[in-house]
Amino acid sequence: MGAGSWGTTFAKLLHDAGGEVTLWARRPGLVEAINERHENTDYLPGAPLPEPIRATLDPAEALDGADFVALAVPAQTLRDNLSAWVPLLPPGAVLVSLMKGVELGTTRRMSEVIREVADVPEERVAVFSGPNLAREIVMGEPSAAVAACVDEGAARQLQAATMTPYFRVYTSTDVIGVELGGAIKNVVALCVGMSVGLGFGSNTQAVLMTRGLAETARLGMALGADEHTFAGLAGMGDLTASCVSPLARNRTFGENLGRGMTLEQVIAVTKQTAEGVKSSEAVLELARKHSVEMPITEAVVSVLYHGTPIKEAAISLISRSPKPERYGV
Repeated sequence: MGAGSWGTTFAKLLHDAGGEVTLWARRPGLVEAINERHENTDYLPGAPLPEPIRATLDPAEALDGADFVALAVPAQTLRDNLSAWVPLLPPGAVLVSLMKGVELGTTRRMSEVIREVADVPEERVAVFSGPNLAREIVMGEPSAAVAACVDEGAARQLQAATMTPYFRVYTSTDVIGVELGGAIKNVVALCVGMSVGLGFGSNTQAVLMTRGLAETARLGMALGADEHTFAGLAGMGDLTASCVSPLARNRTFGENLGRGMTLEQVIAVTKQTAEGVKSSEAVLELARKHSVEMPITEAVVSVLYHGTPIKEAAISLISRSPKPERYGV
């Protein structure tokens, strides 16, 4: 449900793993391009899609008889979209979150929004996350991800439905950790991008990535996640890909800010959703609710929404008073 770059790529994974896939899109031109040209011309131009993948404007057609319903809309639109689809959801289908964000206003993780809106038990909600740059995967380059659900059996079913010769899937029952890793890495990638835009080098990027992972682990453990999750694909793996690749939209967004563009200017030239821009406020609010310090997240929010110059935020971040803490955390 959602024909952006990652939704389309996930549809290809399901097909390549042997599944029958219908892709819901909201624009007629995109539906026509996928069905007639077998290409997502808006988000993945030049990447061929298997002919059996069909796109539709009709959510009822897309959802009919589905074993898995993969939700791939922008995080802040999930509640409204899913509310409209609830009457169409097949009984017993596993609802899979492909989104990496935290909801503004409620600070709920995406799986929590799904459970609340669809009124389903947590055993029917799964999360799929990892270092998943869509263009590389849709072209068949080797990669991997984590399928997480509190019901290990459901996680293994999702694993079987997405495993291909070029894409390996691991399972986890740590839904909280997998979700937070995906959401917070977007915020860290914004900060890394800003540093690149300012002309800072690899040392700065390494510091921000390492400390960003520490922030993620602190919040995760406060919410009950397994700290080991953050050393895996859904933590360090996803963070690394998003912070170092020019394909990563949050890093690119931050880089444009670092080069001197205003927030409004970057939004205007950004074709796809950079989830960290809006989720950063929700992540910070969530951290404050649990008395967890997240200085990188604070710096990003300060730049995005409080007018703090990026260089000033960078100096403040580096020069903040050190506090005793366990190395690596």
